[in-house]
Amino acid sequence: MEVFLYHTPELTPPDSLPDCAVVIDVLRATSTIATALENGAEAVQAFGSLSDLMAHSEAWPESLRLRAGERGGAKVEGYDLGNSPLDCDPQLMAGKRLFLSTTNGTRALQRVEAAPQVATAALINRRAVTEFLALTQPKTVWLLGSGWEGGYSLEDTVCAGAVAELLAESCSYQIGNDEVIAARALFRQWQGDLLELLKQASHGRRLLGLNGDADIEYCATLDILNLVPIQKSPGVLIKK
Repeated sequence: MEVFLYHTPELTPPDSLPDCAVVIDVLRATSTIATALENGAEAVQAFGSLSDLMAHSEAWPESLRLRAGERGGAKVEGYDLGNSPLDCDPQLMAGKRLFLSTTNGTRALQRVEAAPQVATAALINRRAVTEFLALTQPKTVWLLGSGWEGGYSLEDTVCAGAVAELLAESCSYQIGNDEVIAARALFRQWQGDLLELLKQASHGRRLLGLNGDADIEYCATLDILNLVPIQKSPGVLIKK
């Protein structure tokens, strides 16, 4: 297994896909996806654009759908939810499909949706994703950060480092690029205070300005969910 890290979709090699892509958007899309599936959502269907989300969700029974839209960290007017994992209440999620469009994470999912295998990772389900990789042993793995509007995100890198660090404890793998080494070093430095790191990150500060303190605290917690969101069909994620 050879593991690569790309900080944003724009930095991935053109005209290339891995055997397994692991999309990361700690604040907050992949944290929300994992939480929604854990709390009973039938699936999460991700869209890069709000217009595509609305068009596709119209065909779904109203009683069995939820629309979640976020731009710039804030909920889009007219949608049921924004992008907070804490809004994924079990009673609300049970049996429903969550149609989701966010500023960054859903765009990263679109970049790799044609890969043979696509999963999502966050700090909250880091161990489950790592165990999945160790078990399935894909030949090439991309840890793909979502970034922020094409730029680097600290929280996605530390999550990738957390995955890579734990994976090294359970199996041997080849490091594909220097970004993996840097991410592991970042995680080692901050593993005892991930919450503070997320608060210092630019998107963390943005969320603090939107009263997102509780979201950040939740998203900074390691290994509290034991599931891996896996792509069943392009853009559609289910619980494994």
